[in-house]
Amino acid sequence: MAHKVSDECIKCGACAGTCPVGCISEGDKKYEVDASACVDCGACEGACPTGAIKPE
Repeated sequence: MAHKVSDECIKCGACAGTCPVGCISEGDKKYEVDASACVDCGACEGACPTGAIKPE
């Protein structure tokens, strides 16, 4: 199960810096998780200051 970034994302980039497999990238309106590469470790979820990242 991958994680998903909601519209609460403020594009701070904290999640991308904590992803051990580098599957988070900056999108047009928010950061996005590449579900096919996500290992569901939850590191991004804990790093997000707004709580915008949740398990899908």
